[in-house]
Amino acid sequence: MIDLLKIAKTEADGGDLQQIFDNIYEKSDMRPNGYPDAIVWKGGNHNIKINPIAHSLTDAFALLGTIAAIDVLGLPFYALPMWSQIRHDLKLAPLSWFGNMPITSIKWSTAGDAYVRDPDGSKVVVMGKSGNAPLRTQAGVYCNVRPYGTITVVRCMPCLPYSQDKSVFNVDPKTGIIHSEMNTPGIQMAYAARLFLKMVHETQKLGRVAFKPTQAMEDGINAGLLTWLLEGTQFKIGRRWAVNAYDEHKENVDKIIALLPSDFKDGMSEWSGQIEQHIADTNYGLLLWDLINHQDTIVLSTDLDGDRLTDLLADVSDPLRYFGSRIIKKLNSKAHMDYLWNEMGYTTGNGRDMTSVMYRMDGPPIHEQTLGSADAMLLRLLDGDETVGGTKKPYDPRIHFVLIRDAYIDANPGNKELEKWLDGILNKFDNIYSGDRPGFIEGYEKLKDAIKPFE
Repeated sequence: MIDLLKIAKTEADGGDLQQIFDNIYEKSDMRPNGYPDAIVWKGGNHNIKINPIAHSLTDAFALLGTIAAIDVLGLPFYALPMWSQIRHDLKLAPLSWFGNMPITSIKWSTAGDAYVRDPDGSKVVVMGKSGNAPLRTQAGVYCNVRPYGTITVVRCMPCLPYSQDKSVFNVDPKTGIIHSEMNTPGIQMAYAARLFLKMVHETQKLGRVAFKPTQAMEDGINAGLLTWLLEGTQFKIGRRWAVNAYDEHKENVDKIIALLPSDFKDGMSEWSGQIEQHIADTNYGLLLWDLINHQDTIVLSTDLDGDRLTDLLADVSDPLRYFGSRIIKKLNSKAHMDYLWNEMGYTTGNGRDMTSVMYRMDGPPIHEQTLGSADAMLLRLLDGDETVGGTKKPYDPRIHFVLIRDAYIDANPGNKELEKWLDGILNKFDNIYSGDRPGFIEGYEKLKDAIKPFE
């Protein structure tokens, strides 16, 4: 058993986490592309025919949850240091290490990882704070895909729809960088739009586009690229923007097109599906209808609008269930809304089960999840009261196992035996954590006892 409390106390006290992991894991010869001096550990069973994945060791309860889950499962993996203190001390170098690992990877984002100690002992904000934006840049991320229930949101990365001054707006023909108030990589936008169309084609789910092409210049370019991609395909367009965005922004869009591979549109002439073009704000109401009606939907949006949409999806199920409970009470029914929710086919919870995948221009994707209360949960564990005096249940680390399951399936396509085993793990987890939820350490011990390594 790994001494998780020792790790938690070491991090909280600003101790040497690297030394601890040097003693737990083996040093690896695996290196990220272009970074021969990176710190990479090796763990799990590398003697089985399973493609390993890479874990980022981040902060607080996210760090502990990762270590506990990978120890329970015993699958082959690599791990890189990514906690805030080492990012600060090494001037964000760990972001480059992790972002350039040549295998499918998992990253955690936490809200409580902004403060670290300078050499003089003073507390300061870590370089890059959570490091999300710099990591995406270093890793060459072009979009973020978030599935939740029947709705999947594809977020262009990075693309912030702020610019409205057309006179200062231009595209650098050498780099494709859109210069305005921000520097938006137009090539990434093109790749995100193509992935969106590919997903609609392959799944035949309804495609919705959430841009503001009449207000923001970046959105106009985005819409122009999408319009250009749709030319010569079999897609049906239901709701249309009033203006052809490609015609309107042709000069700038063509600068980006010129930088794309010559085979960028190869095979797309056979792609088909239904696309609805909306102004971004209208999607909030539409997605509520989609969620209620079990409408399988894929949404393409900018990063900022996509973030708002996924936040809505993460939060909306609780008020919907609450409203349902009020109706049940009004009708004097003895039905229970939580049971009805499942019986009616709804699978969304309260956002804890919302995973995310970052797609890179070069290399396999990065699976990620946010654990916003990781620092608070760590403090609760260190205080010896995970329940906060009985007002809350102990931490449920299920999302760690969900994220790991998704990443291993992604890294091992077609391995049905592994997929079946991972699904069985979730069933065992749910049995242990049903009813009175065990504390984190107690749950770790029970999972270790109940789960046998994959063979």
